[in-house]
Amino acid sequence: MSVLFTAILTFTVCWMLVPMFFGAVRLLGIYTTVEERECKVYVLFGDVVGQINEPGLHFLFPRFGAKSFLLPVFGQVYSVDLRLDQRYLRSQPVNSEEGAPMGIGVWYEMWIDNPLSFLFKNNDPQGSLAANVSNTTIRALSNLKLSRMLENRHEMSHLVREEVTPQSKEWGYRLGSVYIRKVHFRDAEMIHQIESKVVNRLRQVTAAIKQDGENQVNLISSAAERQAAAAFAQAAAVRPLVVGQALQEISSDPEIMDSLFQVLENQKILEGKALLSLIPAGSRTDMIAPLTLQTAGLSTGV
Repeated sequence: MSVLFTAILTFTVCWMLVPMFFGAVRLLGIYTTVEERECKVYVLFGDVVGQINEPGLHFLFPRFGAKSFLLPVFGQVYSVDLRLDQRYLRSQPVNSEEGAPMGIGVWYEMWIDNPLSFLFKNNDPQGSLAANVSNTTIRALSNLKLSRMLENRHEMSHLVREEVTPQSKEWGYRLGSVYIRKVHFRDAEMIHQIESKVVNRLRQVTAAIKQDGENQVNLISSAAERQAAAAFAQAAAVRPLVVGQALQEISSDPEIMDSLFQVLENQKILEGKALLSLIPAGSRTDMIAPLTLQTAGLSTGV
């Protein structure tokens, strides 16, 4: 029972009494803890007593003296976040030198550099900084050439940052990187017209490429047909000479010439569509010929 009682007492002391004790000590203003990238500003009777921006455990009496005992009752403690923050302003309306309505998206970084100025010099420093960035973007980037807006984003970002930084320091902010992320057209009708022009231009280029290809094919085909026609004409011109020379050589031998013409004659007969009736030698033609004519219905007989 003694071991169980000791365990319960230890648990109660470690998990309940110790946190309550340290909480009461903090309420009395004995010490405070500061997180990383945090600043605590102490105000007593409307006056700033001091600020602590170093992370860790700090005792207030060595810093503020007897005022540290009055702070929990009559004073106020402001906790200021010093971490890096960022914001993006979408589609800030500007007009180019040509009169085109454009929209510019601005992304910027900021962090609190002076907590006192941040707390007491402006009621809404973050909103004022955003309004300053927006106004500077509209004022500095209006009436620029359209090509410059679309191409020189780094130059425009640097211009906006240089104009906003002095004013942001008065409100306790330190402005970091500023970047023009997006430049676009705001007029829907203009966007539609640009799309139509781009589509028409693409169609023209496609048609021109297609026509040029067809012209090249036609030129190649015409050249090939011309060369083929010239070759066929040359062959037709040379053919009578070649045939004449061959017949001249054949006619020098009467036997070969008679055989050749007989073969040519038989070839013409075979190529014809006439029906031939072949009658063996020694047959009685007066009986076979009329029978053959009646059967075939033709008047040709050999």
